[in-house]
Amino acid sequence: MQNTVPDLELDAYLRLNRASLGEWLTAIREISGCDDMLCRPRSGAGPVGALSALESDSGTVVCVHASQGMDITGCQSAGPVLLLPRAGIVEMSVRNGPWKPLEHLVVGRPSDRFGLRLHEGSQIVILRPAAGMPGCPDWNNLSDKLPVWEDLIACYLHRSAFFRDDAHARAMTRQLFRQLAASAGNEARPPCQCPELDRRLLRAIEKIRQEPDWDFNLQELARHAGVSERNLYYLMKRETGMTPYRLYQRNRLMRVRHRLVDCRCEVPHISWYAADEGFSHLGRFAALYREHFGELPSETVQWRHNLQQREAVSGTTLALG
Repeated sequence: MQNTVPDLELDAYLRLNRASLGEWLTAIREISGCDDMLCRPRSGAGPVGALSALESDSGTVVCVHASQGMDITGCQSAGPVLLLPRAGIVEMSVRNGPWKPLEHLVVGRPSDRFGLRLHEGSQIVILRPAAGMPGCPDWNNLSDKLPVWEDLIACYLHRSAFFRDDAHARAMTRQLFRQLAASAGNEARPPCQCPELDRRLLRAIEKIRQEPDWDFNLQELARHAGVSERNLYYLMKRETGMTPYRLYQRNRLMRVRHRLVDCRCEVPHISWYAADEGFSHLGRFAALYREHFGELPSETVQWRHNLQQREAVSGTTLALG
């Protein structure tokens, strides 16, 4: 099955991709904490967008990709949220004011009741700190801190492609929110090391990600990258924290997850999807899946089913007029 998931930040934590508008709106309300938002897609048909989300006890990071143009209005969260555009054209309106381009990190406060206009192919990251985020004295006086925060968030997103497993992903998310809180009260700029990856390493990573039918072979991978096997191993370990095989394994698991997220059948063929990616032992596959994503494959599917049920019961309101 061809992977139809768009390029999305935190794609290892994809929650929704191809879905009805009502289902998509129910999901983004739940994940973002904006319980009364509305959404009006531009074309009115076809996929609305993709959502990924990673939660920690310090806060939640939500990534939204617009498969078509849309207006999201009535965004009134219980607490302040951070909004960072990552791709395409994103506009913002505050208290029904004019739409203005959103080009850098901004704070959305509960009183703002802001709206977002996402053009086709655009992407925005929403960060929702946990209640009582320590170390942040005043959400109304952070303009000088936002460039620092934007750098910290960009580094986090860069590193997210190389989270080793779920425990590491949540630890790095907790660290991000703690860094944001710590920098709010400090004049000094916190260190943020986000180096460019070695081009030889990039060739190896691209092969792993872009060739789903390729079976792991370190010698072949090293030859493709233009380095020795030993150098490739240590280069990848040093710059990403992962071994070549670990990255290969994680990407295979992600491809299964993407298929499970999109599964609409009553009985999901988890074993089929796993076998397609080379996982022959279902029990071992399930354990690896939980290690990497913090839930069992069946729980990924169940989340989607529960979402559909909540949408049907609540009769999610779609934007009209």
